[in-house]
Amino acid sequence: MEFMTALQGTFDDHKPSLFELLSEQQLSSLLPPSLRYLLAVATHRHPRYLLRVLNSFDELYALLMLLVERHYLRTHGGGFTENFYGLKREKALSAGEIPRASIATPALVRKTLKLTNGDVWRNLAVMVGIPYLKRKLDESYDINAPRALLGGNYTRMPANPTWRQRFLHYYRWFLRNVYPSVNAAYYFSLLAFNIAYLFDNSKYHSPFMWLIGTRMRRLGEADYRAIAELSASNDTHGGSNLGVTSIFDPRVIGPKLLSSLKILLPTSIFALKFLEWWHASDFARQLSKKAAEGIELPPPIVSGLSSLSARFGPATAHRTSGPNSGPTGTADDEGTGSPEIENPPISSTSLLPIFTVPPPGDSDSCPICEREITTATASQTGFVFCYTCIHRWVEGNHDKQEEFMKGRESKWESGKGRCAVSGRRLLGGTEGLRRIMV
Repeated sequence: MEFMTALQGTFDDHKPSLFELLSEQQLSSLLPPSLRYLLAVATHRHPRYLLRVLNSFDELYALLMLLVERHYLRTHGGGFTENFYGLKREKALSAGEIPRASIATPALVRKTLKLTNGDVWRNLAVMVGIPYLKRKLDESYDINAPRALLGGNYTRMPANPTWRQRFLHYYRWFLRNVYPSVNAAYYFSLLAFNIAYLFDNSKYHSPFMWLIGTRMRRLGEADYRAIAELSASNDTHGGSNLGVTSIFDPRVIGPKLLSSLKILLPTSIFALKFLEWWHASDFARQLSKKAAEGIELPPPIVSGLSSLSARFGPATAHRTSGPNSGPTGTADDEGTGSPEIENPPISSTSLLPIFTVPPPGDSDSCPICEREITTATASQTGFVFCYTCIHRWVEGNHDKQEEFMKGRESKWESGKGRCAVSGRRLLGGTEGLRRIMV
């Protein structure tokens, strides 16, 4: 890293290289998905208590990082991950550099260029506010942009709209027509500033840092000395000045906990990488296979559905199927011309069989329309469909469902709100569908 820094040929030893800044940004971008994954695993075990937390993860994470980043900006002069790389933020000079003053009086220069309270809040807006807004816009675009393929019913303004409906209509129009250009301009501006910073033509590696007048610097000897003195002062005199009588006081635990994140960060990264290797390695699979060799699990017994299983099971279907039989081979389904469905899934609420389609033999074909998949979309059960097919199936207005349900309204479920292959109910309905980026 120092070799790459020396290649820049600058006289400013405190200017970090672009590679350091990109490494810090990559580490910072890994924190939200890692925490979301851990929270999702915990939610599977305790959904009653953590489901609402997982649904509001972006807001809670932004609030948490607001507190953490504010603490590190005020005490260390840089963000949480920036301090891990030995970086800080300081006010940019408009009259050029002052190398001689920085050598003679580094403490005075540090005090002069230190971020003020207003600078801290402007940096928080760039560090926390813009990434939160970007994540929400990307998520909304992935959900709403494919709906334009479904026709005018999903894109036109409803009749006599309320203020909320009007706002949602224009917001979705912005996502479909304007946001792709805004997103492209965002990344092009970042690329332009990175190239200018790499060739020493700019003091800012980001357009947002240029807007708030802040630049990135390396921590110097004066910075480390000031941080050590501040930590020693808090440990020695913080309790008496604040009237603290116990080490468990929140005014003592809060700064200690925030400062300990410097140790928790590398430890958590190592733990996550170890777990990733463990689940992906052959050693873990072989060990779990050997542990499960001597365990014999009996087949599950479902009480209360024996009569339905006997009525709609495969034996009944084979026994009663004939040239004029319907999906189950019963007399009620004669003359429909529908394909035979053997052993359909049974609804646990209505105790009725659920209309499903067989999985395709080819992975490139949609199970519903049996043609090549267009705009691949995955359901929560793992099956991949055409976006239009699975969306209409979950809504309950697909042509196959309407044709099959003619005359069977009280005898079958159409599969509305369920996976078209497994018959399992999808949480969130169409909101739970996710488009696959190829």
